[in-house]
Amino acid sequence: MIVLDRAPALGPLLALGAVRSPFKRPGTDASFPRTHLVLPGVRPDLERLAAYERVCGFATGEDGLPVTYPHVLGFPLAMRLMSAREFPLPLLGLVHTSIEIERHAELPGGGTYDIAVHVEELRPHRRGTEAVVVTGVRVGEDVVWESRSTYLARHRTQHPGETVREEPGRPLPVVEEWRIAGDVGRRYGAASGDRNPIHLYPLTARLFGFRRAIAHGMWTVARCLAAHGVPTAAVVRAEFRAPVLLPGTVEYAATDGRFQLRSGDRVHVAGSVHPRVAQ
Repeated sequence: MIVLDRAPALGPLLALGAVRSPFKRPGTDASFPRTHLVLPGVRPDLERLAAYERVCGFATGEDGLPVTYPHVLGFPLAMRLMSAREFPLPLLGLVHTSIEIERHAELPGGGTYDIAVHVEELRPHRRGTEAVVVTGVRVGEDVVWESRSTYLARHRTQHPGETVREEPGRPLPVVEEWRIAGDVGRRYGAASGDRNPIHLYPLTARLFGFRRAIAHGMWTVARCLAAHGVPTAAVVRAEFRAPVLLPGTVEYAATDGRFQLRSGDRVHVAGSVHPRVAQ
């Protein structure tokens, strides 16, 4: 376990990860860092929190943190692990494919939290190798929030995994149509600290193979959850299936605890929200 005295800066970590990426050799049999990074005594910056709430569509001025906000607090630690020399997957091209969140209790915006992040495992995927990154948030000895994110490194595989997504028989009913502004990536980047070039401008996105800038995956799921609503104690699951080009128009669809963000038949995000059952 390594205890940090401040959150790592995301910009230098992104640059470091980019420099090291060509030398990485991904594979499920590769070793990976078992380090647990811990950042104690984290207090959310209320100005940045308000900016995050505005860009994601959450109500501002409420006491509790949005259900996705602890991911923002823990992301610098995850980036430190994934940009490390010992992490076998290249940071460039690494795709956030899913997230599962368990919120045990409300997290006040003025609270103080201990955040811990570690890489749980590498596992095969039909398109390469996925890393599972676990983030936990504690108040004292109590876990109040935890997540598991999967990040995919695409590469050729000898034995592709059987990762098959089952689509529902009927599309979810459309609730709203959203017109997404071209500056959403820059606004979310300013609020979250994640200024990956693929999200900022068409020119910087083209350097990485995209026609236009694309929305952050965590913005898309946060925007859906702001519209859907989340119980205080909840389990949230979301898969990121296709990028959202900026600017763009998408449909938010939802029913019976399930939600989607889509453009016609193309699903960008699919997820669910359910009350968490106390154990």
